[in-house]
Amino acid sequence: MINLLIILSVYFVTFTDKPEKTAPQLSPRAVEQRAKWNIPTDNMDYPVSPMYLNKVREAGGKIMHKSRWFNGATVEMDEQTAAKVAELKCVTSVEMTRDETEPDLYLPKRLARKREQSSDIPGAYTDEQLALYNLLTLHDAGFEGQGILMAICDGGFYNADKVECFRQKELELGHFDFTDDDKYGYDFYGAATKAQYYLMRSEENDTESPKEMDNLVAALETADSLGVNVFSVSLGYFRFDNPAWNLPKSAFDGRSTRCSRAATIAARKGMLVCIAAGNEGDELGNPPHTLGIPGDADSTLTVGAVNTAGTIGYFSSYGPTSDGRIKPEVCAVGVKTTLINHNNAVVQSNGTSFATPLLAGFAAALWSALPDENAMQIRERILRSADRYDNPDTENYQYGYGIPDAWKAYTMNIPTGIESIQNSAISYQKLLRDGQLYIIKGDKTYTVTGVLVTTQKR
Repeated sequence: MINLLIILSVYFVTFTDKPEKTAPQLSPRAVEQRAKWNIPTDNMDYPVSPMYLNKVREAGGKIMHKSRWFNGATVEMDEQTAAKVAELKCVTSVEMTRDETEPDLYLPKRLARKREQSSDIPGAYTDEQLALYNLLTLHDAGFEGQGILMAICDGGFYNADKVECFRQKELELGHFDFTDDDKYGYDFYGAATKAQYYLMRSEENDTESPKEMDNLVAALETADSLGVNVFSVSLGYFRFDNPAWNLPKSAFDGRSTRCSRAATIAARKGMLVCIAAGNEGDELGNPPHTLGIPGDADSTLTVGAVNTAGTIGYFSSYGPTSDGRIKPEVCAVGVKTTLINHNNAVVQSNGTSFATPLLAGFAAALWSALPDENAMQIRERILRSADRYDNPDTENYQYGYGIPDAWKAYTMNIPTGIESIQNSAISYQKLLRDGQLYIIKGDKTYTVTGVLVTTQKR
């Protein structure tokens, strides 16, 4: 019996406006947090017009995702239907995001984990990887993510609902699958033992196309609507089954793809977004960086992989972004990371995809200790606590600001001049001076982490 993989074309349809102003698509928790941190509701929070969506359906399109942030929808349809949809008066553009190209079986999946597993790993190794950034001290003080809501986004979580080690299964609030794969995987890992969380899948196993980046946009928007505080994404993109869609180096500026812009919008809406840098650091012929999208997004934390001694992994992707920003910003244990696999075995494995949820757990624990601070302030504490903050890696762009220290981040004084820029428009002006990027909003100049710079001249 031969199983044939049927690949249907997918398009992103952008609409002209939002004629109906219905209620913002925000949960009570999200509304409460927006009020707490003075983040106003704007046009991005209103849903896509149901009338416009119906017009697309009437033309023959199948709606897969709706994007309120980009006022559009991911639509499955053939070429003839796409042409009809493009003629609708309510439509401004129709962009193909997946065609019928056969999957490239030799194309490495972005952030494919380079596994080095063993089933005879002492449980104390988990303490070693948490001790690297002094997280156990914060745990001992009673801060383990209480009151923080997380979302873990990846390619699947196989058997996470059955593995015995997850003692607090009641902390999982639900799971979402934004793919159109038939298979759903339940593989999970984390470090904030008392935070609640959602599991989200946006990566498709059978194909590699720009549509997966829009799946991730859908995950970020859903997390925002639920009031998620910390979003961990262990995915990244730059090569696809159809080489015509491969991203040029110039696209890694945080603004050229919807996926990266969505990660920044999420930060502006009050979420701390942690992103895996990628596992392509050992690839040749990839100057000036080996990042994946959305690892180039600003106002986020892109995470590199080190071992428990703090040495960078040979595979850990590096920056800078095409507009010169430091990426990754921080590092966590992603070399021989100790974790539980889907068979309930303690194993070790390599990947920035493991370092990232560990860093997200760090952020959740820290935020539970400082619940009145916003995402940008928590991000600033993490950066300022890192061991290379005063001398960041701007030579090889592997370590960024280095390895953060949880207790130092908790106890340090941060500048009173911090003003959140998380609700700024994406089209803010930027200034690159002496290798440092600044953001200009009105008559004020900020660092990319939201610190108001009062003495910086333009």
